[in-house]
Amino acid sequence: MHFFDDSLLPENQEKLVIQAAPYGPAWLPSDSDDIPVSMDAQVQKAVDCYNAGATVLHVHVREADGKGSKRISTFNELLARLRVAVPKMLLQVGGSISFAPEGEGQAAKWPGIDTRHMLAELTPQPDQVTIVINTNQMSLTELMSKDDVAGTSLEKPEYFNAYREMVTEAPPSFVAEHLKRLVAKGIQPHFMLGSIHQLETVERLIRAGVYTGPLVLNHMALGGGYAGRNPADMLEFVRRVPDGAVLTIESLMRTVPPICTMAVALGLHVRVGVEDNLWRRKGERFTSVQQVEQMVRIARELGRDVATGEEARSIYKIGKYYRNADETLAHLGWPPNRRPGQRGFLVRAPETVRETRKTSTTVAEEMR
Repeated sequence: MHFFDDSLLPENQEKLVIQAAPYGPAWLPSDSDDIPVSMDAQVQKAVDCYNAGATVLHVHVREADGKGSKRISTFNELLARLRVAVPKMLLQVGGSISFAPEGEGQAAKWPGIDTRHMLAELTPQPDQVTIVINTNQMSLTELMSKDDVAGTSLEKPEYFNAYREMVTEAPPSFVAEHLKRLVAKGIQPHFMLGSIHQLETVERLIRAGVYTGPLVLNHMALGGGYAGRNPADMLEFVRRVPDGAVLTIESLMRTVPPICTMAVALGLHVRVGVEDNLWRRKGERFTSVQQVEQMVRIARELGRDVATGEEARSIYKIGKYYRNADETLAHLGWPPNRRPGQRGFLVRAPETVRETRKTSTTVAEEMR
């Protein structure tokens, strides 16, 4: 992304889209009094986050016993109720479904590929399903301190080790098929990326025409195989993302507020909620609604507007797709693919340049 002299002025920035992740699949209900368990409570949590200023809801579901649900029918039930309760909110289903261990001593595992493919069959359809790229370590514990897990299930070695060993399975065959199924159903893939290398893989998919739609993505500063908390790494990722993409920044635990504050100032978007962070200060609990409210206050202090639900839908380009790789690259602001025999560095959207020249010539002729 390119930053001009006026890019940090709030009147030139897109309105802020706040993602809320209030369901916390990694946590047990006993870990926080802000984790909704009943279906009614899960719906009400979405309403509360929306009323606080969040316009995108990252959806996971719990069973009545508090365990993370892996049943598509339970997701369908929650989605149907959310469509009524928060009709203007974008519903973004977490592609991991639930990675929580089934019991003590068991591994934290993402559901199998066939199960994740079933997310394309959700009814009613969500606006988005998140997708990770490349099989990768995802050790959520690497950046967590003793203070972060104090009083939670992750104090227990068996749970801590379960998340320390977690891996995301996303080989090329899964990614290509999953994108195909989501697009066929009109569901937008939301890319969850933890490194520039994963971004490069997405670019190759777009250049090959495997995916031809808007690039809406999160930078995940989670550690353990994903990005860490070095702001220089985040800024390099921001620099590499094309200008036409929609980029949200997320982090883990008590670094969520400072990293998201940087994102607000830069004109990017943010994700907050108890899935990522339980604490305001050391030992002081921080609810999902409070986290949303904090981002709204920070945006207002900086003079940046917060998006409504309709504006978030427009910013995310929900429902838009492009005809081919060339059109997709042009909309995203990436240079075009190299033509046979073409040498040298490539320039973004040469068709636009030619159109501009044509328009300039027409204007000059009219002036004469």
